[in-house]
Amino acid sequence: MTEMPVGGHQASSVAAAVRVQILATEHWSLLATRSMTWSEVMSRITIHLTVASAALVVLALVVQASGFGTGFHVLSIGLASCVLILGTLTGVRVRNASVEDHAAIMGMNRLRAAYVEVDPTLTDYLITSWRDDAAGVMRTYALGTRRHPVAHVVGSTNLFMTSVNTIVAGTLGSLIAGAGGAAPWLITLAGTASALIYLAVMIAIARRSFEHTPLDSKFPSPPPSGAPRTD
Repeated sequence: MTEMPVGGHQASSVAAAVRVQILATEHWSLLATRSMTWSEVMSRITIHLTVASAALVVLALVVQASGFGTGFHVLSIGLASCVLILGTLTGVRVRNASVEDHAAIMGMNRLRAAYVEVDPTLTDYLITSWRDDAAGVMRTYALGTRRHPVAHVVGSTNLFMTSVNTIVAGTLGSLIAGAGGAAPWLITLAGTASALIYLAVMIAIARRSFEHTPLDSKFPSPPPSGAPRTD
């Protein structure tokens, strides 16, 4: 088998049908990996929300039985701490899954680039992208529709988990202050500060996780018409 460089890539003498079959196998492997990853993530989120709901039910029963006494303070702080730890661990898995999902999307976009190389007319039938840069990944996520990256972040599972955990962190701060006999304004301040500190830490961690793409782009989008070339 002989190879020759074409357009900066190595051209193979393997039949196009065989190449497409190999690429399709890899494509289905990435699809299966994405499906299993998000199935696991959704199961963990469901478990987390179930535990949080059960904790609220337990606290409601304790209040009915003994009121807002020492037992309530001890139990509420303990349950809120457990829910926050469980939620934080779930949030870490969601962030890891998001990075892995980004890499899988890049991989599938590269495979589409290979499909287009075999038959350039396929571009008329694809609503997802065959470019593996940030713009191409976003197009695949949005299935070809226009979507601002902010809208994508706001609707993400990662932000959902961060929001839930932030609420729990604020509640935990208020419970601890209340158990210590703090004034109402100080309880409010403690809860707000706890929530903001937790949110700031989680945003900083998320930014570091998504600051760099997991893979280097090999098939970037062409520059807009009229834009200066950088090469």
